[in-house]
Amino acid sequence: SILGLIIFSWLILIAWLFSTFDTGANGFYRQVRVGKNGRLFKVNKIRTMSRSNSFTSTITQSSDPRITKIGSIIRRLKIDELPQLWNVFIGEMSFVGPRPDVQGYADRLEEEEKCIILSVRPGITGPATLKYRNEEYILSKVKDPIKYNNEVIYPDKVNLNIKYIDTLSFKSDLLYILKTILNILF
Repeated sequence: SILGLIIFSWLILIAWLFSTFDTGANGFYRQVRVGKNGRLFKVNKIRTMSRSNSFTSTITQSSDPRITKIGSIIRRLKIDELPQLWNVFIGEMSFVGPRPDVQGYADRLEEEEKCIILSVRPGITGPATLKYRNEEYILSKVKDPIKYNNEVIYPDKVNLNIKYIDTLSFKSDLLYILKTILNILF
């Protein structure tokens, strides 16, 4: 993560500056998430949306009017995720693992699912992240995005994360990192 922070510090700085001007707020965004053993922490991201009091859902669609023009580019290239290298550095996250949920979604996990998923550090990428890399687009094409997320996508992510944890290996983590990089580049 130190190497990633050094290599991408210029890109994080540029994205932060653009985001600050584009959104009219601090370009860094921190959101409380649920980590290993249910411990709450703040995930670091580049801000890609304008603030709005009329939206209360944590579900985002690609057509969300809060997403700024520059924010949509930052999101598409996954640059908004780069500040999470700091979360990896301080031990709150790892490179690969289940994405950390917001409290409302982590609370939906069944007890056995919670024990498994919260037994590992959450990751920047993983099998569920790769499968649903276009989640915002998928949600923008369904009639009821919140219902679709709750009944289809989220349960599938939970199953993918449990399978990932059951078969954890250094080799598979390297493959997920490589697939993530290739998805971003191509």
